[in-house]
Amino acid sequence: MEHQPFSVAMCVYGKDNPNWFDRAIKSVTTEQTLKPNELVLIVDGPIPEEIEKIISKHKTILANINIAFKLERFEVNQGHGNARRKSVELCSNELIALMDADDISLPDRFESQLNLYDVSKADVVGGNISEFIGEESNVISYRIVPEKDADIKKVAKSRCPMNQVSVMFKKSSYDVVGGYIDWFWEEDYYLWLRMILQNMVFANSSSIFVNVRVGEEMYKRRGGLKYYRSEKRLQKFMLGEKMISLPKYVINCGKRFIVQVLMPSKIRGWLYKKLARSKR
Repeated sequence: MEHQPFSVAMCVYGKDNPNWFDRAIKSVTTEQTLKPNELVLIVDGPIPEEIEKIISKHKTILANINIAFKLERFEVNQGHGNARRKSVELCSNELIALMDADDISLPDRFESQLNLYDVSKADVVGGNISEFIGEESNVISYRIVPEKDADIKKVAKSRCPMNQVSVMFKKSSYDVVGGYIDWFWEEDYYLWLRMILQNMVFANSSSIFVNVRVGEEMYKRRGGLKYYRSEKRLQKFMLGEKMISLPKYVINCGKRFIVQVLMPSKIRGWLYKKLARSKR
């Protein structure tokens, strides 16, 4: 099928589950109704033999179906932020889709995404995600994001308006704002905010693009003083750029302090699933 060329940027590291990694690669290559022209993979530090075998297997498979495969290795683990930055840097095409090593893109993700890109002419195009535990069919919740540019920018004043793992963006637009910049657990949100300040256009599909693995560990990561301080800095950034008012800053920080610092992780997890997620 003829389409605008696009790359998929992925990263893998030693503690990733080999079977999940294998499934993730399949979901963005052989299983897609509209396949990418290139897969860029960053190996972030030493990896076990099982992951090496999966990389070798897919290198052969992709060569047989004319998908370019670009591989870069870090000798020591540098963290997801640095690895993702490098993966985007090495992409050859203007359009770049992001993918994690443990999630599953739905088969029509790229076909739907490019159709939305053609209609919206947006700089960043994303979609909704489903969240599952254990088996892929065990979907427990959905993270639904606003669809229109104006609504996305409005929601950005309160929370991240894009599902990063679902996103496809223009490399030229990404480069204008300096790409991913280190920010604890919030590199994507910070990127979208800087793109909003440059009046770039956003769009989200109403469709589910990616099925994402979740569990108690995710909710633990979304809490604690360090996580709160990172989010507070983002709120301060928005306040300084006049994206939000002082009362909005106080409200946003107050809510985050209660949920991320005062609340136990089990209750936080329940709250995310009940209030911040849809049971659609």
